Amino acid sequence: MSCRRIEILDTTLRDGEQTSGVAFSASEKLSIARKLLDEVGVDRLEVASARVSKGEFECVKAVCDWARTAGKLDRIEVLGFCDNGASIEWINRAGAKVINLLTKGSEKHCRGQLGMTPEAHWQNVRQNIAMAVEQGLVVNVYLEDWSNGIKDNPDYVLGMLEALRGGNIERIMLPDTLGVLSPRETHRFVAQMVEAYPMLHFDFHAHNDYDLAVANVLAAVQAGVRGVHTTINGLGERAGNASLSSVVAVLNDMADDVEVGVKEQSINQISRMVESYSGIATASNTPIVGENVFTQTAGVHADGDKKGKLYVNPLLPERFGRSREYALGKMSGKANIEQNLKLLGIHLSDEDMRRVTKRINEMGDKKEHVTVDDLPYIIADVLHHDTPSDRIKLLSYMVSTAYGLHPQACVKLEINGQAFEESATGDGMYDAYVRAVRHIYRDRLGRKFPWLANYVVTIPPGGRTDALVQTTITWEFEGKTYRTRGLDADQTEAAIKATIKLLNLIEEQYEVEDCSAGR
Repeated sequence: MSCRRIEILDTTLRDGEQTSGVAFSASEKLSIARKLLDEVGVDRLEVASARVSKGEFECVKAVCDWARTAGKLDRIEVLGFCDNGASIEWINRAGAKVINLLTKGSEKHCRGQLGMTPEAHWQNVRQNIAMAVEQGLVVNVYLEDWSNGIKDNPDYVLGMLEALRGGNIERIMLPDTLGVLSPRETHRFVAQMVEAYPMLHFDFHAHNDYDLAVANVLAAVQAGVRGVHTTINGLGERAGNASLSSVVAVLNDMADDVEVGVKEQSINQISRMVESYSGIATASNTPIVGENVFTQTAGVHADGDKKGKLYVNPLLPERFGRSREYALGKMSGKANIEQNLKLLGIHLSDEDMRRVTKRINEMGDKKEHVTVDDLPYIIADVLHHDTPSDRIKLLSYMVSTAYGLHPQACVKLEINGQAFEESATGDGMYDAYVRAVRHIYRDRLGRKFPWLANYVVTIPPGGRTDALVQTTITWEFEGKTYRTRGLDADQTEAAIKATIKLLNLIEEQYEVEDCSAGR
């Protein structure tokens, strides 16, 4: 039996941008649009609302210019209004070819906001549809507040569809505008629409006010809709919209006889891009894309995975371009640590393992975050041997800053027994320090230097000005990702400690390269 294809319309660039404090630049919108269509594989993009601003016009024009060249202009959509053709003219000038016409899907909105009778509103909608079609636009229709409309007065909703029959409408969009539906209600009301008009293409647009957006999307698909709307990371007004990552995973795993065209391997990348551009951090426990969602913490879980993947569900991290991790901390058991040591190629005796486990548990009790890259240092500290050896030593450093001047740093490192000293200025004290170290590596040693991918500073809840600062830095080097941590009362010192750890971690790789080259 063939699968029913579900269209994915992503509205991060329109509805997602209604998140408080989020405003994408023209270049950011274009980057997101290109990645969503070229790599992620969504079917359609809603990129803006018409007549918002001159800047928004330029954004839409840039996206449409690219989409036209790429042969994807029919997949770009813009929200428009029943405004006697003003939105239609705006959309045409921007170069788009699809209007998502906003209409009133509930009698309450029709009378209360527009001050119109249903018949007058429907007539106005028909006129705007006719104008749009005459101007060469494809028309989809939003029934705003449809969820309340179908609950309170279904005759209004069905009467509206009757009034719009034969109006050259491509899709009817059913928004749960205020996020008030339950999955059971969603299924019942969507099924009512599909049964009444089986030949129409219905989209469902969920909001997450009760944290039910993804569940409602699944219910709508099971009831027969042909398209659903999402945003990256669930961005959107109030509690946001249905998250693309969760919707795709749920439909792939839980909806019978349907398929979506989104490439799961690309989801994490687009999530990180939107997180960066929007400035809205994704919670670490966010399904699919959260930092910790593929991390096992309890020792019993790691033990079960080791003995037969007993704690693995269908959401395999590899599906989304990620990997499973085993957390280290107060909940760690022997199995957690063994799994991490296996990644590092380190074997310990039972007694040594007991001592290392005890130390990690103690650090966890103090709320210190332990990473995989910390393990060699913990082992060296506990067992008093030289793994890893400190080939890179910080002999001294000086950082300073003054009002109106760029911060300066002077750094002296010992690398394999030889001392090097360099100075630099930067945009901050740590930036100046890194630039000085980079000078040593690139200018004095002719080596590549790792790139900083992420920098996170945390203090204990309720921390004071003299609290310990934990700096966790993520690095990219030679195709590998490293994460190192420093702990100190001074933020710059903590970051410097994390940097020295990283340099020691990659030194072994340099030693292998030097030996291979006969140096």
